Amino acid sequence: MNFPDNLKYTKEHEWLRIENDTAVVGVTDYAQSELGDIVYIEFPEVGTSFSQNDSIGTIEAVKTVADLYAPVSGELLEVNTELKDNPELVNQDPYEKGWMLKIKIGDPSEIDTLMDSSAYKEHVAEA
Repeated sequence: MNFPDNLKYTKEHEWLRIENDTAVVGVTDYAQSELGDIVYIEFPEVGTSFSQNDSIGTIEAVKTVADLYAPVSGELLEVNTELKDNPELVNQDPYEKGWMLKIKIGDPSEIDTLMDSSAYKEHVAEA
């Protein structure tokens, strides 16, 4: 299981990487392994605004469907369009090619409520 130190994590198994005032978001290595083979991802429209912890999409795997949650409040700037034809990239490379969304961060203080890699490792161990 891979838990990069440069990311922040949610209890719902999303990761977030800060790039200036933008958050790049995806699901963790743990989440993709629990979901199994991902076959489809539904995203909101670019320009959509949402609050931290809102459900902002769905991830469909062969055996289940899971919600994708917003790790921070903000506005959707971009979705990874490559995932439309290649959703398996989330399984193969969840932290790079399998990123899902880019969000303009609305409240930078929310980042402080997220877990670092060591806290997330503990969270997964308790699951």
